[in-house]
Amino acid sequence: MAYIVVLVKRVPDTNARIVIADDKVDLSAVKWVISPYDEFAIETALQHREANGGTVTALTLGPPASDKVLKDAKAIGVDEIVRVWDDSWAGLDSNATQSILSQAIKSLGADFVFCGKTAADTGAGSTGPGVAQRLGWASVSNVTEVSFDGGLTVTAPAENGAAIINIQGSAVISCDKGSIKVRKPNVKGIMMAKRATVNVISADAPASTITVVSQSSPPAKAAGKKYEDANAAQEVARLLRDEANVI
Repeated sequence: MAYIVVLVKRVPDTNARIVIADDKVDLSAVKWVISPYDEFAIETALQHREANGGTVTALTLGPPASDKVLKDAKAIGVDEIVRVWDDSWAGLDSNATQSILSQAIKSLGADFVFCGKTAADTGAGSTGPGVAQRLGWASVSNVTEVSFDGGLTVTAPAENGAAIINIQGSAVISCDKGSIKVRKPNVKGIMMAKRATVNVISADAPASTITVVSQSSPPAKAAGKKYEDANAAQEVARLLRDEANVI
């Protein structure tokens, strides 16, 4: 039986309108959700448990407000929910985040880690490989299919096709959508999640080397031009060639 950890991250809803105020992103009115690719990771971790036995623990890094996404993962079917945090932490960069997560994974005694291929808010895609490097484990990214028949075999994109990879030993697997269909929580799962206790742990965080000085919205796009007369075709072609550079 395997001890499986799935990483989940609290991110703004992808449909949320992001507002910049005083050189900072104002997220006060934003709805927070599990990063969408992390849902594929949860589903894959649950399938791993169902095929080979073991337990699945959802792990996140964040303040108390992050408990919501852990309970959402609990409602879907994970066994335990853990949050790693220290109130002294602020402005953690990728190096610090990956170091903290790898420490937490070691302390939990995990055999396998599943995560989304990238977070919806940053889009960096570095967490899975970075955690694997710190753990000294194998890393497979952008996994679209998983098979547990006779072991753990995954499919990931490769040049001119797909690579089918058999994994021996511990690994960090970053999940893409592919053929993975995420199950929905049922009423029993939702009720259990409401009563679930979040286990809070801490770790040592290296000093962050990146500081956000300011944030701003991109420049507004110029107003579009509208042409309705068939006689304007020549002018439209000229604009597409000389201004838009598309022909």
